[in-house]
Amino acid sequence: MTATLANTISRLLIANRGEIARRVIRTARRMGIQTVAVYSDADRDALHVHEADTAVALGGTLSADSYLHMAKLLQAARDSGADAVHPGYGFLSENAEFAQAVLDAGLTWVGPPPAAIRALGSKSSAKALALKHGVPCLPGYFGADQSDATFTAHAEQLGLPLMVKAVAGGGGRGMRLVTDMAQLLPALHSARSEALAGFGNGDLLMEHALLRPRHIEVQIMADTQGHCIHLGERDCSVQRRHQKIIEESPSPAVDAALRAQLGQAAIALAQSAGYVGAGTVEFLLDEAQDNKPFYLMEMNTRLQVEHPVTELLTGLDLVAWQLRIARGEPLPLAQADVRLQGHAIEVRLCAEDEHFTPQTGTVQAFAAPEGLRFDHALHVGAVVTPHYDSMLGKLIAHAPTRAQAIDRLRTGLDQTAVLGLPTNRAFLAACLKHPMFLAGEALIPFLAEQADTLRESLQAHGDARIVAVLAVLYVSQAPANAMPSPFTRPVRMGMGADTLSLNLQERGQGQVRIQTDETTHQARVTSSAETLHIDLNGQRWHARAVACQGAHTVLWHVQLHGPESFELWLSHQSHSAPNTGASAQAAQSLRAPFNGKLIALHVQEGQAVKQGDAVLVIESMKLEHILCAPRDAVVHSLSASQGQQVSPGQVLVQWKDAA
Repeated sequence: MTATLANTISRLLIANRGEIARRVIRTARRMGIQTVAVYSDADRDALHVHEADTAVALGGTLSADSYLHMAKLLQAARDSGADAVHPGYGFLSENAEFAQAVLDAGLTWVGPPPAAIRALGSKSSAKALALKHGVPCLPGYFGADQSDATFTAHAEQLGLPLMVKAVAGGGGRGMRLVTDMAQLLPALHSARSEALAGFGNGDLLMEHALLRPRHIEVQIMADTQGHCIHLGERDCSVQRRHQKIIEESPSPAVDAALRAQLGQAAIALAQSAGYVGAGTVEFLLDEAQDNKPFYLMEMNTRLQVEHPVTELLTGLDLVAWQLRIARGEPLPLAQADVRLQGHAIEVRLCAEDEHFTPQTGTVQAFAAPEGLRFDHALHVGAVVTPHYDSMLGKLIAHAPTRAQAIDRLRTGLDQTAVLGLPTNRAFLAACLKHPMFLAGEALIPFLAEQADTLRESLQAHGDARIVAVLAVLYVSQAPANAMPSPFTRPVRMGMGADTLSLNLQERGQGQVRIQTDETTHQARVTSSAETLHIDLNGQRWHARAVACQGAHTVLWHVQLHGPESFELWLSHQSHSAPNTGASAQAAQSLRAPFNGKLIALHVQEGQAVKQGDAVLVIESMKLEHILCAPRDAVVHSLSASQGQQVSPGQVLVQWKDAA
């Protein structure tokens, strides 16, 4: 059972890492509760380790050896004198066995009862419970028989399209859309593999797929006295790889009447399982029909990543509520007392490129925005490893209206700097500016349909490219204010697949004359703190730049703000032959795009492949990524084997031309 009224919490162990560990520490400290951090070898210098009152080393770098290791966590609680455990989100937060072990150790579990986790943590059992209590669900197969034959038979009965889902866990892992029966078996095998690796449970379910729904979720809170309320809904429809990157409340599609219906359904499901604590019930909303029917997706039996959206909208501290409920206290408010004020919106800052591929690296420059909530664990020198999730932090804005909240968040993203590794900061800003999002019309397919357009908007052009070159040239030296030079110097910079060639003449006092093709440009470069200020052709730009070690050369990461905002990666090519570069070798080899583990190899030496054929699978940051053949070719040699850790730029396969 969950905590009783007699329970006290004086020392809290946080069985998590990163920004959520820091988030729990802040509230616990305000409540006079001491905190205990735990950390892996990879996190020994992380901020949450230094901010807690006590920190205990778990050892290991992999999650299985640290944050997922129940015995180590319980021993850390005993060694530190903790009397309660907060699991955060992810890792063991929805693990009923861990919750029970915490209680059996005589500690307070800051979460729902193990029985409720079992009943609702599995999507299959949650749907079965929902159907008994009148909560609408999409037709599907939620049975115990996990054979391919059974899934195939039910798929033929249900009809297409279908969604295959892992019954455990979340975060979009183990989800596959099936629009052709030929996709079913590969989808089952891939989803089962990813679910087993991510959650230790490869069981799946299958249900009818809505192709253009909204993702709406309802925050609920329940106490040990049997009271349960909801705190409004969040719209989480902007997603990539079935993972959310933008969340807002209230939803542009939900009015007061629909909010009440969603809230009632969420409360009914929670109470049917004897739920206690913070939880989120997730629905799909079908706007294609006039009455906007909604269907249960799942219930997350923990605090959500996006809980700050609700906190800013309601003015409540949900972590404080969790701790008070765990002590046995009743809910601080009744449903009628909940007030939703204004509009709140959150974006997830992730270490990934514009194609949503996770990235690793070291943060070499960092600046947080002013006047915006930013939950993160970033600092200069922070190392982003392949061992954990790619999310770096969350920026959240609140304002009286949706338009004002979006504007504040866009400004905050422009003020945010994370240099040294690729992030989705610029991509998020582009999403917020898209007309469809501004109109409140972004549905789950939004990024699948608009991502290419958004990526095109991120490509620097014209003066921005020249400004980026100047930033690289002058970031580490006095900006062109030495003695005037009568000579010009040629400069060639690589920008992805392109090369920009120009000639510079430094004229003193920060003045630079730039010749590109047949056009002459005039620039003035000055600096303050870590920022370069560049006036080019009558327009002012602000730039930050850092040097990073790439796989084969030094790359420069540049962030620009001016008439437009861009992020660029540049390489010096002034002393290289014009026809050299990575593109010349790309057709001859397949290289690892990021750190990870090679978990599947689908080719062998001498095998002929067609462009687009699956070659291998790399697991990184909890996700599986399929690398495909870039052209028709024959496998000349393999340079890595299954089970091996690979690093960015490492050659995995070498090609030769097909006969």
